[in-house]
Amino acid sequence: MIERKFVAQKIKEYQIHEYINNNLKNVGHSHTKMVKTPLGEKIVIYASRAGLIVGRKGQNIKELTKTLKKKFGLENPQIEISEVEGVNFDANIVAERITDSLERFGAQKFKAIGHKVMESVMAAGALGVEIIVSGKIPGSRAKSWRFYSGYLKKCGEISIVGVDKSHSQAKLKTGVVGVKVSIMPPGTTLPDKVEFIEEKEEKIEGVKEEDKDEEKEDKQKETKPKAKKKSRMKKETEDKNSGEKSADDGDKNKK
Repeated sequence: MIERKFVAQKIKEYQIHEYINNNLKNVGHSHTKMVKTPLGEKIVIYASRAGLIVGRKGQNIKELTKTLKKKFGLENPQIEISEVEGVNFDANIVAERITDSLERFGAQKFKAIGHKVMESVMAAGALGVEIIVSGKIPGSRAKSWRFYSGYLKKCGEISIVGVDKSHSQAKLKTGVVGVKVSIMPPGTTLPDKVEFIEEKEEKIEGVKEEDKDEEKEDKQKETKPKAKKKSRMKKETEDKNSGEKSADDGDKNKK
């Protein structure tokens, strides 16, 4: 019974997400979050243009709350709107921008739209972008066109975690055109990236200098006994020479 409740709850959340995505168009909608509170259910909408969602004197939000109460049976839904900072790094917003421009200007200018969006994303500082437009563009046969730039991971865990992906549809006279966008934002840590830290190098240099100092001290210690031995040998030779000289002088005096 508890499992069924959880499943029903998740289905309800998914339906709310779909409803908000379908209704909020040309607003720069990124994603929505649902949080449970003691007062009721809190719905946070992330978008680039928050003013269009609010409307004049908050009319759009009031209508949204009414529909959520009637359709999904929410008791006290609290809607909050937060602006997205990195607009060019959000795949949902970029895909929506492409579909809006395709619906406005038509399928004939799809190349200009794709290159313009790709350049704006790369100019913002993204590591890599890939845009795939598939449909009856520009002729009667369906084709897929790919716009790509930079470095983008296609496999591994980073392709799931570090790459933001989205897909949307543009409804044209010739038919439906699909748009897929995948962006690798700046600051993603790649596993094959190696960094050399300067602090460790300084420490190693310090250790090397200490080793050199120790080696010098050892050499000095080794040379000291050798010098003492040489001095002793000199003294012994001098004593021998002095003894021989004294013996020679004694012999001369006897004569």
